[in-house]
Amino acid sequence: MTENPQPSAPSPYAQQLAAIPVARHEVSVLGGTTAYWVYGPDAASTTILMVHGFRGEHHGLEPVVAQLPHVRVIAPDLPGFGQTPPLPGRTHDLSAYVDWLTAFAAAVAPGAVVLGHSFGSIVAASAVAAGLPTPRLILVNPIGAPALEGPRGILTRLAVFYYWLGAKLPAPIGEALLRNRLIVRAMSLAMVKTRDPALRRFVHDQHDTYFSCFADRDVLRDAFVTSVSHDVRESAAGIAQPVLLIAAERDDITPIEKERELATLFPDATLVEIPAVGHLIHYETPAVAAAAIRRFVD
Repeated sequence: MTENPQPSAPSPYAQQLAAIPVARHEVSVLGGTTAYWVYGPDAASTTILMVHGFRGEHHGLEPVVAQLPHVRVIAPDLPGFGQTPPLPGRTHDLSAYVDWLTAFAAAVAPGAVVLGHSFGSIVAASAVAAGLPTPRLILVNPIGAPALEGPRGILTRLAVFYYWLGAKLPAPIGEALLRNRLIVRAMSLAMVKTRDPALRRFVHDQHDTYFSCFADRDVLRDAFVTSVSHDVRESAAGIAQPVLLIAAERDDITPIEKERELATLFPDATLVEIPAVGHLIHYETPAVAAAAIRRFVD
């Protein structure tokens, strides 16, 4: 799988993160190997299992982890991303990711609070609705409506064509297109909202470093099709546990009005709205998100 790439821009959260113990582990899940990281004290009263978003890997949620020093956090790389190889013999559709998350949680984090960000919100919600045992569910930047209906539906349609083309071209050309640094930077620019120069450099560097850590174009295509074919609404009514939705007022993927509608579909949901941020709550406002998480789990 992907080697450990190293970011070049300084992290605003580095000092906080450095104070938190972390260890890398591996576990066999569904015939494959899942790499995961455990942060925080082993004796913590709360454990949170964090599921990252599309094209991401566990590093993306570290700014949130940095704000939760007294919580034990388990953060895997999803199959086909980061240091976790693809699942053998499976199409990487929603069913595969739900099966994987359910098996991983049972093996490594039984009874943990489950958190999903973006694409991870679809996977986490679907798994919990299907029976993954957890006392509480947290969804950050949840995909609360079809991506093609969002305020940037045209860009989403362009993305559909981009991933289709990347899968159809001869392999070397398709892979190069999907990992193209200029296109990755364009994606980053489309999502970032902060005007702080240092924070913008950090966000762009994170995407430059980790956004191309996928196993191959087939996995990437499967995951993308899953991300635009499903949303959290499908699972909401089937989740009895308390749910925390952490939404952004300037999210271009799911408008805040749709997040408010999503909150009404759960039997027991709390919605926290964060102003002046978009789909990158985990990078731009992790302290606000973490404060809401602490209140919810406490």
